[in-house]
Amino acid sequence: MKKYLFLILLSAFISSCGKSQENKTNQTSDNKAIITGAEQSELYLDLLKNKKIALVVNQSSLVKGKHLLDFLIENKIKIVKIFAPEHGFRGNIDRGAHINNEIDEKTGVPIISMFGKNKRPTKEQLQDIDILIFDIQDAGARFFTYISSMHEVMEACAQNKKPLIILDRPNPLGDYVDGPVMQEKFKSFVGMHKIPIVHGLTVGELAQMINGESWLENNNKCELKIIKVKNYNHKMQYILPVKPSPNLPNQLSIRLYPSLCFFEATNISIGRGTEFPFQVIGFPDKIFGDSLFIPKDIEGMQINPVQEGKICYGIDLRDLIPENQHFTLKYLINFYIKSNLKDNFFSRPKWFNLLAGNNILVNQIKNGLSEEEIKKTWEKELTEYKKIRKKYLLYADFE
Repeated sequence: MKKYLFLILLSAFISSCGKSQENKTNQTSDNKAIITGAEQSELYLDLLKNKKIALVVNQSSLVKGKHLLDFLIENKIKIVKIFAPEHGFRGNIDRGAHINNEIDEKTGVPIISMFGKNKRPTKEQLQDIDILIFDIQDAGARFFTYISSMHEVMEACAQNKKPLIILDRPNPLGDYVDGPVMQEKFKSFVGMHKIPIVHGLTVGELAQMINGESWLENNNKCELKIIKVKNYNHKMQYILPVKPSPNLPNQLSIRLYPSLCFFEATNISIGRGTEFPFQVIGFPDKIFGDSLFIPKDIEGMQINPVQEGKICYGIDLRDLIPENQHFTLKYLINFYIKSNLKDNFFSRPKWFNLLAGNNILVNQIKNGLSEEEIKKTWEKELTEYKKIRKKYLLYADFE
Protein backbone atom coordinates (compact mmCIF):
# COMPACT_ATOMS: atom_id res chain seq x y z
CA MET A 1 0.00 0.00 0.00
CA LYS A 2 2.84 2.36 0.92
CA LYS A 3 4.51 1.53 -2.38
CA TYR A 4 1.40 2.50 -4.37
CA LEU A 5 0.98 5.69 -2.34
CA PHE A 6 4.59 6.61 -3.08
CA LEU A 7 4.10 6.05 -6.80
CA ILE A 8 0.96 8.20 -6.81
CA LEU A 9 2.74 11.02 -4.99
CA LEU A 10 5.75 10.73 -7.28
CA SER A 11 3.53 10.87 -10.37
CA ALA A 12 1.76 13.95 -9.01
CA PHE A 13 5.11 15.61 -8.29
CA ILE A 14 6.42 14.95 -11.79
CA SER A 15 3.17 16.22 -13.29
CA SER A 16 3.29 19.40 -11.21
CA CYS A 17 6.90 20.00 -12.27
CA GLY A 18 5.87 19.75 -15.89
CA LYS A 19 3.00 22.18 -15.37
CA SER A 20 5.28 24.55 -13.51
CA GLN A 21 7.67 24.55 -16.44
CA GLU A 22 4.80 25.00 -18.90
CA ASN A 23 3.32 27.95 -17.00
CA LYS A 24 6.53 29.73 -16.06
CA THR A 25 6.58 33.48 -16.52
CA ASN A 26 7.90 34.67 -19.86
CA GLN A 27 10.91 36.82 -19.16
CA THR A 28 13.94 38.18 -21.01
CA SER A 29 17.50 37.14 -20.19
CA ASP A 30 17.78 40.17 -17.88
CA ASN A 31 14.54 39.21 -16.08
CA LYS A 32 12.27 41.77 -17.73
CA ALA A 33 8.72 40.51 -18.13
CA ILE A 34 7.27 40.30 -21.63
CA ILE A 35 4.28 42.66 -21.73
CA THR A 36 1.68 42.11 -24.44
CA GLY A 37 0.03 44.94 -26.34
CA ALA A 38 -3.25 44.40 -24.47
CA GLU A 39 -1.48 44.83 -21.13
CA GLN A 40 -0.24 48.31 -22.10
CA SER A 41 -3.62 49.98 -21.75
CA GLU A 42 -2.03 53.39 -21.27
CA LEU A 43 -1.20 53.30 -24.99
CA TYR A 44 -4.72 52.71 -26.28
CA LEU A 45 -7.46 53.50 -23.75
CA ASP A 46 -7.53 57.22 -24.60
CA LEU A 47 -8.00 56.34 -28.27
CA LEU A 48 -11.19 54.46 -27.43
CA LYS A 49 -12.98 56.98 -25.20
CA ASN A 50 -16.35 58.16 -26.53
CA LYS A 51 -16.01 55.73 -29.47
CA LYS A 52 -18.10 52.73 -30.47
CA ILE A 53 -15.81 49.70 -30.47
CA ALA A 54 -15.94 46.22 -31.99
CA LEU A 55 -13.60 43.51 -30.76
CA VAL A 56 -12.10 40.58 -32.65
CA VAL A 57 -11.22 38.38 -29.69
CA ASN A 58 -11.33 34.91 -28.17
CA GLN A 59 -10.25 33.15 -24.96
CA SER A 60 -6.64 34.29 -25.43
CA SER A 61 -7.54 38.00 -25.27
CA LEU A 62 -6.44 38.58 -21.71
CA VAL A 63 -5.23 41.59 -19.76
CA LYS A 64 -3.40 40.23 -16.70
CA GLY A 65 -5.83 37.34 -16.36
CA LYS A 66 -8.96 39.35 -17.19
CA HIS A 67 -10.69 39.19 -20.56
CA LEU A 68 -10.17 42.29 -22.71
CA LEU A 69 -13.95 42.67 -23.07
CA ASP A 70 -14.45 42.86 -19.30
CA PHE A 71 -11.40 45.10 -18.87
CA LEU A 72 -12.62 47.64 -21.42
CA ILE A 73 -16.16 47.71 -20.05
CA GLU A 74 -14.76 48.34 -16.56
CA ASN A 75 -12.87 51.29 -18.05
CA LYS A 76 -16.10 52.78 -19.45
CA ILE A 77 -15.34 51.87 -23.08
CA LYS A 78 -18.45 51.26 -25.19
CA ILE A 79 -18.24 47.79 -26.75
CA VAL A 80 -20.91 47.41 -29.42
CA LYS A 81 -20.14 43.91 -30.69
CA ILE A 82 -17.66 41.05 -30.82
CA PHE A 83 -16.44 39.19 -33.89
CA ALA A 84 -15.41 35.59 -33.10
CA PRO A 85 -12.98 33.48 -35.21
CA GLU A 86 -12.71 29.67 -35.58
CA HIS A 87 -13.21 27.84 -32.24
CA GLY A 88 -15.50 30.65 -31.05
CA PHE A 89 -15.38 33.44 -28.48
CA ARG A 90 -14.55 31.00 -25.67
CA GLY A 91 -12.19 28.84 -27.76
CA ASN A 92 -14.08 25.61 -27.05
CA ILE A 93 -15.54 24.71 -30.45
CA ASP A 94 -14.10 21.91 -32.60
CA ARG A 95 -11.95 22.76 -35.64
CA GLY A 96 -13.88 23.69 -38.75
CA ALA A 97 -17.22 23.64 -36.92
CA HIS A 98 -19.86 26.16 -37.99
CA ILE A 99 -20.25 28.89 -35.35
CA ASN A 100 -23.55 30.68 -34.81
CA ASN A 101 -24.14 34.25 -33.67
CA GLU A 102 -25.02 34.60 -30.00
CA ILE A 103 -25.07 36.96 -27.00
CA ASP A 104 -22.37 37.01 -24.32
CA GLU A 105 -24.26 36.05 -21.15
CA LYS A 106 -22.04 38.07 -18.82
CA THR A 107 -22.06 41.42 -20.66
CA GLY A 108 -24.96 41.18 -23.10
CA VAL A 109 -22.68 42.11 -25.99
CA PRO A 110 -23.65 40.48 -29.34
CA ILE A 111 -21.15 37.94 -30.70
CA ILE A 112 -20.99 37.69 -34.49
CA SER A 113 -19.38 34.62 -35.99
CA MET A 114 -16.60 34.95 -38.56
CA PHE A 115 -16.63 31.18 -39.01
CA GLY A 116 -20.19 30.67 -40.12
CA LYS A 117 -22.03 32.17 -43.08
CA ASN A 118 -19.51 35.02 -43.29
CA LYS A 119 -15.78 35.03 -42.67
CA ARG A 120 -15.60 38.81 -43.05
CA PRO A 121 -17.50 41.57 -41.19
CA THR A 122 -20.13 43.03 -43.50
CA LYS A 123 -20.74 46.69 -44.31
CA GLU A 124 -23.96 46.57 -42.30
CA GLN A 125 -22.16 45.07 -39.28
CA LEU A 126 -19.61 47.88 -39.33
CA GLN A 127 -21.99 50.81 -39.83
CA ASP A 128 -22.29 51.57 -36.11
CA ILE A 129 -18.57 51.03 -35.37
CA ASP A 130 -15.85 53.67 -35.01
CA ILE A 131 -12.83 51.44 -34.29
CA LEU A 132 -12.09 47.70 -34.45
CA ILE A 133 -9.61 45.99 -32.14
CA PHE A 134 -7.88 42.69 -33.00
CA ASP A 135 -6.41 40.88 -30.01
CA ILE A 136 -5.94 37.14 -30.61
CA GLN A 137 -3.00 34.87 -29.84
CA ASP A 138 -1.67 33.24 -33.02
CA ALA A 139 0.14 29.89 -33.11
CA GLY A 140 2.68 30.92 -35.76
CA ALA A 141 1.81 28.56 -38.64
CA ARG A 142 0.39 29.64 -42.01
CA PHE A 143 -2.55 27.25 -41.81
CA PHE A 144 -3.69 28.41 -38.35
CA THR A 145 -6.79 30.36 -39.33
CA TYR A 146 -6.65 33.29 -36.90
CA ILE A 147 -4.34 35.13 -39.30
CA SER A 148 -6.82 34.46 -42.10
CA SER A 149 -9.53 36.03 -39.95
CA MET A 150 -7.24 39.02 -39.36
CA HIS A 151 -6.82 39.38 -43.14
CA GLU A 152 -10.61 39.40 -43.60
CA VAL A 153 -10.98 42.02 -40.86
CA MET A 154 -8.35 44.15 -42.59
CA GLU A 155 -10.26 43.80 -45.88
CA ALA A 156 -13.49 44.91 -44.20
CA CYS A 157 -11.78 47.85 -42.46
CA ALA A 158 -10.11 48.99 -45.69
CA GLN A 159 -13.34 48.80 -47.68
CA ASN A 160 -15.40 50.59 -45.04
CA LYS A 161 -12.78 53.15 -43.93
CA LYS A 162 -12.62 51.88 -40.36
CA PRO A 163 -9.36 52.01 -38.36
CA LEU A 164 -7.98 48.79 -36.89
CA ILE A 165 -5.95 48.59 -33.68
CA ILE A 166 -3.90 45.42 -33.28
CA LEU A 167 -2.86 44.56 -29.75
CA ASP A 168 0.20 42.51 -30.62
CA ARG A 169 1.26 39.27 -28.96
CA PRO A 170 4.44 37.17 -29.27
CA ASN A 171 4.68 34.33 -31.78
CA PRO A 172 5.43 30.97 -30.07
CA LEU A 173 7.15 29.90 -33.33
CA GLY A 174 8.69 33.31 -33.99
CA ASP A 175 12.28 32.14 -33.45
CA TYR A 176 12.71 30.65 -36.96
CA VAL A 177 11.30 30.50 -40.48
CA ASP A 178 10.82 27.33 -42.54
CA GLY A 179 8.66 25.45 -45.03
CA PRO A 180 7.49 25.98 -48.60
CA VAL A 181 6.12 29.40 -49.52
CA MET A 182 2.48 29.23 -50.60
CA GLN A 183 1.76 29.40 -54.32
CA GLU A 184 -1.01 31.82 -55.27
CA LYS A 185 -3.28 29.21 -56.89
CA PHE A 186 -3.45 27.31 -53.59
CA LYS A 187 -4.81 30.26 -51.66
CA SER A 188 -7.53 29.26 -49.17
CA PHE A 189 -8.63 29.99 -45.62
CA VAL A 190 -5.78 27.77 -44.40
CA GLY A 191 -3.29 29.76 -46.45
CA MET A 192 -4.08 33.30 -47.63
CA HIS A 193 -0.58 34.73 -47.97
CA LYS A 194 2.62 34.04 -49.89
CA ILE A 195 4.45 33.05 -46.74
CA PRO A 196 6.09 29.79 -45.57
CA ILE A 197 4.42 27.39 -43.16
CA VAL A 198 6.44 28.77 -40.24
CA HIS A 199 6.39 32.49 -41.07
CA GLY A 200 8.20 33.95 -38.05
CA LEU A 201 5.94 37.01 -37.67
CA THR A 202 3.68 38.35 -34.97
CA VAL A 203 0.17 39.26 -36.10
CA GLY A 204 1.20 42.93 -36.03
CA GLU A 205 4.16 42.28 -38.30
CA LEU A 206 2.06 40.18 -40.66
CA ALA A 207 -0.57 42.92 -40.81
CA GLN A 208 2.15 45.36 -41.88
CA MET A 209 3.26 42.87 -44.55
CA ILE A 210 -0.31 42.45 -45.83
CA ASN A 211 -0.58 46.23 -46.23
CA GLY A 212 2.94 46.71 -47.54
CA GLU A 213 2.83 43.92 -50.11
CA SER A 214 -0.63 45.02 -51.36
CA TRP A 215 -2.30 41.71 -50.54
CA LEU A 216 -5.68 43.30 -49.87
CA GLU A 217 -8.24 43.46 -52.67
CA ASN A 218 -7.80 46.28 -55.19
CA ASN A 219 -4.49 47.25 -53.51
CA ASN A 220 -6.49 48.67 -50.60
CA LYS A 221 -4.73 49.68 -47.42
CA CYS A 222 -6.07 49.17 -43.92
CA GLU A 223 -5.57 52.03 -41.45
CA LEU A 224 -3.47 50.29 -38.80
CA LYS A 225 -2.24 51.10 -35.34
CA ILE A 226 -0.16 48.41 -33.67
CA ILE A 227 0.46 48.32 -29.93
CA LYS A 228 3.78 46.49 -29.75
CA VAL A 229 4.82 43.84 -27.26
CA LYS A 230 7.30 45.19 -24.73
CA ASN A 231 10.61 43.39 -24.02
CA TYR A 232 10.06 40.82 -26.78
CA ASN A 233 12.32 39.72 -29.65
CA HIS A 234 12.40 36.85 -32.12
CA LYS A 235 15.24 35.08 -30.36
CA MET A 236 12.82 34.14 -27.59
CA GLN A 237 10.53 31.15 -27.38
CA TYR A 238 7.32 32.45 -25.86
CA ILE A 239 5.27 30.04 -23.74
CA LEU A 240 1.58 30.73 -24.20
CA PRO A 241 -0.34 31.33 -20.95
CA VAL A 242 -3.59 30.18 -22.61
CA LYS A 243 -4.01 27.45 -25.20
CA PRO A 244 -4.78 29.09 -28.57
CA SER A 245 -7.23 26.36 -29.62
CA PRO A 246 -8.75 23.21 -28.06
CA ASN A 247 -6.20 20.82 -29.57
CA LEU A 248 -3.05 22.81 -28.86
CA PRO A 249 -2.97 22.36 -25.08
CA ASN A 250 0.72 23.02 -24.33
CA GLN A 251 4.02 24.28 -25.69
CA LEU A 252 5.10 20.94 -27.12
CA SER A 253 1.91 20.57 -29.18
CA ILE A 254 2.41 24.07 -30.56
CA ARG A 255 6.05 23.40 -31.48
CA LEU A 256 5.06 20.14 -33.22
CA TYR A 257 1.95 21.57 -34.88
CA PRO A 258 3.56 22.70 -38.19
CA SER A 259 5.13 19.27 -38.71
CA LEU A 260 2.13 17.13 -37.71
CA CYS A 261 -0.68 19.12 -39.30
CA PHE A 262 -0.01 17.42 -42.66
CA PHE A 263 -1.39 14.20 -41.16
CA GLU A 264 -4.81 15.91 -41.12
CA ALA A 265 -5.00 15.07 -44.83
CA THR A 266 -4.44 11.36 -44.11
CA ASN A 267 -6.13 8.69 -42.01
CA ILE A 268 -3.26 8.74 -39.51
CA SER A 269 -4.22 9.98 -36.03
CA ILE A 270 -2.21 12.73 -34.37
CA GLY A 271 -3.95 12.34 -31.06
CA ARG A 272 -7.17 14.24 -31.69
CA GLY A 273 -9.64 12.63 -29.32
CA THR A 274 -7.00 12.15 -26.62
CA GLU A 275 -5.69 14.41 -23.86
CA PHE A 276 -2.43 14.82 -25.78
CA PRO A 277 -3.26 15.97 -29.34
CA PHE A 278 -0.35 16.85 -31.64
CA GLN A 279 1.96 14.84 -29.38
CA VAL A 280 1.41 11.28 -30.68
CA ILE A 281 1.11 9.73 -34.13
CA GLY A 282 -0.62 6.42 -34.75
CA PHE A 283 -2.74 4.11 -36.88
CA PRO A 284 -4.54 0.79 -36.21
CA ASP A 285 -1.59 -1.29 -37.51
CA LYS A 286 1.37 -2.53 -35.46
CA ILE A 287 3.83 -1.77 -38.26
CA PHE A 288 3.79 1.87 -37.15
CA GLY A 289 5.22 1.30 -33.65
CA ASP A 290 4.47 0.25 -30.11
CA SER A 291 2.77 3.26 -28.54
CA LEU A 292 -0.92 2.74 -27.86
CA PHE A 293 -3.80 5.21 -27.68
CA ILE A 294 -7.50 5.12 -28.51
CA PRO A 295 -9.12 8.31 -29.91
CA LYS A 296 -12.57 9.09 -28.55
CA ASP A 297 -15.05 11.97 -28.44
CA ILE A 298 -14.00 14.67 -25.98
CA GLU A 299 -16.48 17.48 -25.47
CA GLY A 300 -14.94 20.88 -26.13
CA MET A 301 -11.93 19.34 -27.89
CA GLN A 302 -12.81 16.82 -30.55
CA ILE A 303 -15.91 15.11 -31.91
CA ASN A 304 -15.61 12.16 -34.31
CA PRO A 305 -11.80 12.00 -34.30
CA VAL A 306 -9.86 10.04 -36.92
CA GLN A 307 -9.72 6.32 -35.97
CA GLU A 308 -12.25 6.83 -33.20
CA GLY A 309 -12.49 3.85 -30.85
CA LYS A 310 -9.59 1.99 -32.46
CA ILE A 311 -6.26 1.05 -30.90
CA CYS A 312 -3.60 3.14 -32.63
CA TYR A 313 0.04 2.07 -32.82
CA GLY A 314 2.78 4.55 -33.51
CA ILE A 315 5.11 6.92 -31.72
CA ASP A 316 4.80 8.96 -28.55
CA LEU A 317 6.46 12.40 -28.73
CA ARG A 318 5.56 13.61 -25.25
CA ASP A 319 9.10 13.30 -23.89
CA LEU A 320 10.53 15.67 -26.49
CA ILE A 321 11.90 19.02 -25.34
CA PRO A 322 9.61 21.73 -26.79
CA GLU A 323 12.30 24.33 -27.52
CA ASN A 324 14.22 21.82 -29.66
CA GLN A 325 11.31 21.17 -32.01
CA HIS A 326 11.40 22.77 -35.46
CA PHE A 327 9.50 22.12 -38.66
CA THR A 328 10.32 18.70 -40.11
CA LEU A 329 8.97 16.27 -42.69
CA LYS A 330 10.57 13.23 -41.06
CA TYR A 331 7.41 12.02 -39.32
CA LEU A 332 5.32 12.28 -42.46
CA ILE A 333 7.93 10.61 -44.66
CA ASN A 334 8.52 7.85 -42.11
CA PHE A 335 4.83 6.97 -41.85
CA TYR A 336 4.43 7.10 -45.62
CA ILE A 337 7.32 4.67 -46.13
CA LYS A 338 5.95 2.26 -43.51
CA SER A 339 2.42 2.42 -44.83
CA ASN A 340 0.84 -0.42 -46.74
CA LEU A 341 -1.60 2.15 -48.10
CA LYS A 342 0.85 4.18 -50.17
CA ASP A 343 -1.58 4.71 -53.02
CA ASN A 344 -4.24 5.87 -50.55
CA PHE A 345 -2.03 7.34 -47.83
CA PHE A 346 -2.94 10.90 -48.79
CA SER A 347 -6.66 10.25 -48.41
CA ARG A 348 -7.53 13.94 -48.88
CA PRO A 349 -5.07 15.07 -51.57
CA LYS A 350 -6.69 18.46 -52.25
CA TRP A 351 -6.59 19.25 -48.53
CA PHE A 352 -2.95 18.19 -48.34
CA ASN A 353 -2.06 20.54 -51.19
CA LEU A 354 -3.82 23.43 -49.47
CA LEU A 355 -1.87 22.76 -46.27
CA ALA A 356 1.39 22.49 -48.21
CA GLY A 357 0.56 25.53 -50.33
CA ASN A 358 1.50 23.64 -53.49
CA ASN A 359 0.95 20.34 -55.34
CA ILE A 360 4.66 19.58 -55.48
CA LEU A 361 5.31 18.27 -51.98
CA VAL A 362 2.94 15.30 -52.25
CA ASN A 363 4.69 14.09 -55.41
CA GLN A 364 8.14 14.63 -53.91
CA ILE A 365 7.21 12.32 -51.03
CA LYS A 366 5.68 9.73 -53.37
CA ASN A 367 8.84 9.82 -55.52
CA GLY A 368 11.02 8.99 -52.54
CA LEU A 369 12.88 12.28 -52.08
CA SER A 370 14.54 12.74 -48.72
CA GLU A 371 13.71 15.65 -46.42
CA GLU A 372 17.03 17.28 -47.29
CA GLU A 373 16.34 16.99 -51.02
CA ILE A 374 12.82 18.41 -50.61
CA LYS A 375 13.98 21.35 -48.52
CA LYS A 376 16.53 22.33 -51.16
CA THR A 377 13.71 22.83 -53.67
CA TRP A 378 12.12 25.61 -51.61
CA GLU A 379 15.35 27.36 -50.53
CA LYS A 380 15.20 30.07 -53.22
CA GLU A 381 11.64 31.20 -52.41
CA LEU A 382 12.32 30.95 -48.69
CA THR A 383 15.38 33.16 -49.01
CA GLU A 384 13.36 35.75 -50.93
CA TYR A 385 10.62 35.64 -48.29
CA LYS A 386 13.15 36.26 -45.53
CA LYS A 387 14.27 39.44 -47.31
CA ILE A 388 10.68 40.67 -47.56
CA ARG A 389 9.98 39.70 -43.95
CA LYS A 390 12.78 41.91 -42.61
CA LYS A 391 11.03 45.02 -43.96
CA TYR A 392 8.09 44.53 -41.61
CA LEU A 393 9.72 43.39 -38.39
CA LEU A 394 8.78 45.28 -35.23
CA TYR A 395 11.16 43.33 -33.01
CA ALA A 396 14.83 42.28 -33.10
CA ASP A 397 15.30 39.21 -35.29
CA PHE A 398 16.66 35.78 -34.38
CA GLU A 399 19.59 36.08 -36.80
